[in-house]
Amino acid sequence: MDAARWRTMFDHAMARIARWFRRVEPRDTARGYLLGLLSGVERKNCWQMAEQAAHARPRPMQRLLRSAHWDADEVRDDVRFYVVEHLGTNEGVLIVDETGFLLLRSIPSVDSQESNNRPDRVAWFGLWARRWES
Repeated sequence: MDAARWRTMFDHAMARIARWFRRVEPRDTARGYLLGLLSGVERKNCWQMAEQAAHARPRPMQRLLRSAHWDADEVRDDVRFYVVEHLGTNEGVLIVDETGFLLLRSIPSVDSQESNNRPDRVAWFGLWARRWES
């Protein structure tokens, strides 16, 4: 697929999910984050994603993942419908990798100065597959 067509399809997908972000800042950050995920950046952490999106620091990416107001379930559903419309067939299948991992963050303990690690979010991986016909 040529780059112009890819960018057009990406813009259409972003337009579809834009309504679930209340503010323009998280919407723009989500765009940069997704472009980072789809890029050749070797490590997909907030620092590298921020650099890919031309942010000076990772704070916008971290805010998007931690505290920005957006409806993850609605975004997931819109992405799923987009994938089915453009890539899928009735014979397609969503493959979910259940070997997800916990993202940990350090939280100061209430009774001491030590930090406790607790799960903050769970990351899963998904793939849409269909029979390839040549």
